[in-house]
Amino acid sequence: MLDICLLGTGGMMPMPTRFLTAMLARLNGRLALIDCGEGTQVTMKLLGWGFKAIDVICITHFHADHISGLPGLLLTIGNAGREEPVKMIGPVGLKRVVEGLTIIAPELPFAIECIELDKEAPNPVRVGNFEIHHCMADHMVKCFAYRIDVNRRGKFDVKKAEALGLPKPLWGRIQKEGSVEHEGQHYTADMVLGEARRGISAAYCTDSRPVDRLIPFLKGADLFICEGMYGEEEKKQKARENKHMLFSEAARLGANAGVKRLWLTHFSPSLNEPEEYLHNAQAIFPAAELGEERKTITLEFPKEG
Repeated sequence: MLDICLLGTGGMMPMPTRFLTAMLARLNGRLALIDCGEGTQVTMKLLGWGFKAIDVICITHFHADHISGLPGLLLTIGNAGREEPVKMIGPVGLKRVVEGLTIIAPELPFAIECIELDKEAPNPVRVGNFEIHHCMADHMVKCFAYRIDVNRRGKFDVKKAEALGLPKPLWGRIQKEGSVEHEGQHYTADMVLGEARRGISAAYCTDSRPVDRLIPFLKGADLFICEGMYGEEEKKQKARENKHMLFSEAARLGANAGVKRLWLTHFSPSLNEPEEYLHNAQAIFPAAELGEERKTITLEFPKEG
């Protein structure tokens, strides 16, 4: 299972009742963070999932409301006792930006390993059991959408194991360790497993227009957290100029991609009552919901019939 928490719902600046948009994923006790605006560590503290287990931080782009909370968060991770390296993923220029921000967070007890997303960057990036995909968004600066996938191996196939002559005492071991040696032969898990089963996926996209290349990237996601900077339809021109989305545009993007759930986030500071405009999204994607501070869901593997 994959736990997802929307840490905040604000865009541009933190508000008295809104933290800036960020997403935290938890898998087998390990954490992956997407975006880190001012105050991110405060809402994380209120959530209570801890800091030491953050293995990777993904940054969508280099606007302050998505990265200015990084120095304080890194210090908190260090104070929590972390010594293992932390990976950071983001657009080209990430290393320079991180070096600048960490001038005020010197002597961290762990290394920071930067992965800059260019043509040579791996896609997906694998960090522990997290499989992190990226897709170019459409904003005023280079910006990426992210998708976290948790793959699920096929079932153990007794007939395959028996046909290989693999003794029963090794069946559990090959599933757990991935390979075994027996009578001079090397056996791998794929030799005794059936076809891979459907996994779990959660996608996150803020600060973007609803461009077509996002549709296949988001296809079938169990949860899609998407910006809805403006709820009002009359602000469409403003959304175009500032490279953001309306509620209705986010809903149409989710519907076209066939996602299962849609949470709207990254609300404009001027959008005081987003619930007044939720109908604009639900008319297109009936299951659309408003994001809330620390809204959390557990995504589980599909039940087998």
